[in-house]
Amino acid sequence: MKNFYTLLVLVAALLAAPMASATPATDGLFARYKSEGASSFDAERGKKDWTKEVKAGDGEQMSCTACHGDDLSKAGKHKKTGKLIEPMAPSVNAERFTDAKKIEKWFKRNCNDVWGRECTAQEKGDILKFLLSK
Repeated sequence: MKNFYTLLVLVAALLAAPMASATPATDGLFARYKSEGASSFDAERGKKDWTKEVKAGDGEQMSCTACHGDDLSKAGKHKKTGKLIEPMAPSVNAERFTDAKKIEKWFKRNCNDVWGRECTAQEKGDILKFLLSK
């Protein structure tokens, strides 16, 4: 009987653990990115891209974390304008990653702002996989 309760507690803990919150929008984007030549997506690669620092056009170091912060369950703040950015973590912001058009719009804008170029399909898929794990 003790083993049964131990198993029950373990199962409950696993079910309560945060899970990737894929949406129909992200499923469609993952399929599109693969059709554009991306391979399997990796959250660890996405995290490395998310935290990668590059020199911006103004000479300052930039990364996604410069505006979104390290804790994606909390609001961020745009580095230049000071505008608040709602949390990126879908675990606390149910609206995140539910609209493919918005996801693509923000990838285009932010990749250009941070890296000075558009993200590749592979980078977008990896970053999206990372963000969905939050």
